[in-house]
Amino acid sequence: MDKPRLGFVGTGFMGQCAHLQNYAQIDACEVVAIAEIRPELGRLVAARYGVERVYTSHTDMLETEDLDGIVAAQPFWVHGVLLPDLFKKGIPVFTEKPLSCSVEAGERILGELQQSDARHYLGYHKRSDPASLAARQEIERLKESGELGPLRYIRILMPAGDFIANGDNPLITTEEEAPDGARDPLPADMDEDTQHQYSSFVNYYIHQVNLMRFLLGEDYRVDYADPSGVLLAVQSASGVTGTIEMSPYHTTIDWQEEALIAFEKGYIKLELPAPLASNRPGKVTFLRDPGGDTQPQTIIPHLPWTHAMLQQANHFIQAVSGEETPLSQAAEALADLHVARDYIRLLKR
Repeated sequence: MDKPRLGFVGTGFMGQCAHLQNYAQIDACEVVAIAEIRPELGRLVAARYGVERVYTSHTDMLETEDLDGIVAAQPFWVHGVLLPDLFKKGIPVFTEKPLSCSVEAGERILGELQQSDARHYLGYHKRSDPASLAARQEIERLKESGELGPLRYIRILMPAGDFIANGDNPLITTEEEAPDGARDPLPADMDEDTQHQYSSFVNYYIHQVNLMRFLLGEDYRVDYADPSGVLLAVQSASGVTGTIEMSPYHTTIDWQEEALIAFEKGYIKLELPAPLASNRPGKVTFLRDPGGDTQPQTIIPHLPWTHAMLQQANHFIQAVSGEETPLSQAAEALADLHVARDYIRLLKR
């Protein structure tokens, strides 16, 4: 196709800093319209990024514009209200993670999607980082070759830190208040305190839940939830053990997320930058120690000066054009909600 024509639904903090500023750098697409319920904000953002048309309603934008894809950076607790409207357009839709605030709401979203011609991609940007892609490629190669023995263990460490990393410099704000609207219902089988824990977990750690599946290359189940809330343990469909460590410590002006993918005779270490850091890829290290007369090697490849959010935007444009990408789709995002629910249930026992 010619340059894909994109419409944006929402230009708040994440809409601008994580998404619109990145699409604006890409010559292979054109952002032609914005739907923003705060009129002044929509006008100012459109002026900065050269977007010709601004609407205060996504329905007006959908009725008027000829679009090839939609980027809807909205709070996850309104996805079930918003997405059925967007799916009716029958084109690819991108939203931030998670899919929704409950398994039940996620199932309804997936049902609406399956009744449409649309495709739904979720913003698990860590899958688009050059380091993550290099790690996944090497994991698959080593599993196929068997040269370092079997995959034995994956550990993901996710301390709380400064996720913005000065990436909010382009943010435009106004004094306008966003009006309250309908929200997806919270899990009906949880009390208020458990609902709060579940929502907090899926808002923050669902990235690591998804990254675990991306690195494993298969589904998994939660086997253990540390009562202190620091660690959860999983087992994959093929029997690989994994752990996610959730903020065993905090940092204030740094981001120290990493993953260790351990084979019998070596490992892959993945280090990821702050989500909104620009022009900075992660780092990946390969240790190979097959034994015998082979000299152990540590290899740290040089990766391109780009960042996960920009690469994620490129991947969505490729998806709009019908190409395969590493982006997560709705069915997998629903599986993430199941993992989160299983973890919270174990935690609350």
